[in-house]
Amino acid sequence: MTPPPEPPRDGRRQFSDNPLTWAKDWVRSSPGTHIWLLVIGITSLVIAAASDGLGEFLIHRTSSNIHELNEHPLPSLLISGFWIERPSSFLLYVVMFELLHANVERWTGTTRWLLTVGGAHIAATLASQELVLLAIEGHRLPPSMTHVVDIGVSYGLAAAAGVLTYRLRPPWRYCYLAGVLIFFGIPLLTGATFTDFGHAIALIMGFAAWPLTPAAAAEPPPGDGDGPAEPAAAPPQERQERQERAEPPEGQTAAPESPQAE
Repeated sequence: MTPPPEPPRDGRRQFSDNPLTWAKDWVRSSPGTHIWLLVIGITSLVIAAASDGLGEFLIHRTSSNIHELNEHPLPSLLISGFWIERPSSFLLYVVMFELLHANVERWTGTTRWLLTVGGAHIAATLASQELVLLAIEGHRLPPSMTHVVDIGVSYGLAAAAGVLTYRLRPPWRYCYLAGVLIFFGIPLLTGATFTDFGHAIALIMGFAAWPLTPAAAAEPPPGDGDGPAEPAAAPPQERQERQERAEPPEGQTAAPESPQAE
């Protein structure tokens, strides 16, 4: 009789040895990631099949730039996360989604993953466009930048990259963290654009999502196990009985009674 398989640790799931079954289990373990990828694939096909004029119109209409945020704030924030500017780069995004989003979603759960990457996408978009607006008002950028193309999924990927730092164990965590900081930090320090600024905001929000991760839930509370344990207080009823019997507290011996003179 063979022993039962060891249960998965750290939120990991066991997958079948059959490649098709494995792929199905992988997709089912991260449904939000693959639904998002499916929508991006459809919109990429639409852009690829459209004429140049229609494709340009769709890209600008679905951008979350200053003009669209003023005209259609909620739809532009939502829709801009489902389009990419170059459909030819779709396969690259598939790889990035599987490496980052799928692993983070499987680890934290769909709700927390969506809360993290969705919040980072919205915050990074608003912050970067506010930077563009300030530059226009300061005459450092032309007014035409209010219609700049600002679509894509890179802000969500940056947030997922930040969360994934906590999934790795040392020393791999520190190597990965150094690579992430270099990847997003070099463009920010060398002629940063509003998109680079948005990536930095999203990455910081990914780092700040530590309380939503299983690693934070598994961490013992501060002070747990530090110092000697204090003795438990005696129940009130027991204390009352001791007082009635005039018993000394625990740890003390009663004084011997003096002999009475006869």
